[in-house]
Amino acid sequence: MSRILSLTLLLVAGAVCAQDDAPAPTAARPMSAGECAVWERERSFAQTVARHDAAAFASHLHPGAVFIAGEARYANGREGVTQAWAGIIEGRNGVLHWHPRWVVIGGDPDIALSRGPWWMKNPDPKAAQPWLSGQFISTWVRGEDGQWRVLFDGGGGNAPTPASEADIAALTASLPTACPRS
Repeated sequence: MSRILSLTLLLVAGAVCAQDDAPAPTAARPMSAGECAVWERERSFAQTVARHDAAAFASHLHPGAVFIAGEARYANGREGVTQAWAGIIEGRNGVLHWHPRWVVIGGDPDIALSRGPWWMKNPDPKAAQPWLSGQFISTWVRGEDGQWRVLFDGGGGNAPTPASEADIAALTASLPTACPRS
């Protein structure tokens, strides 16, 4: 387990330290079957929030998951993350969506990194800025049961950007409906 944790920490540190203007892989980059399995799992994870299904959300989390929610805020463990995300899962704190653009598996076939856009609508009809968007980065670990689970999620290390309905429509129209396989 310490090998996986060490490698994952290196992945996260590298991703967070990467420059925002560094070229990202394109959505059309062909992915391996293993990368597509993580891509599909990320899509499944996003659907748990769309369906307001806390139990299914929790089933996508590694028991030792850490979700970063700001410079000094984070949630620890499957139960802690699920509790911290309760308002989002229920839709009370906004309507959150996300979609993977790409997944990469490095030297360890049981660790993967996924990245893509997220967008969120403020549920307050009087909100001055109803839409926000950004990029997420999630680190996935394949368990002994063969199932991929999120170990780290850090929102990509970037600040949310205000977006218009047209921006969100263009974003969602650009998203692939299936994993681009190699």
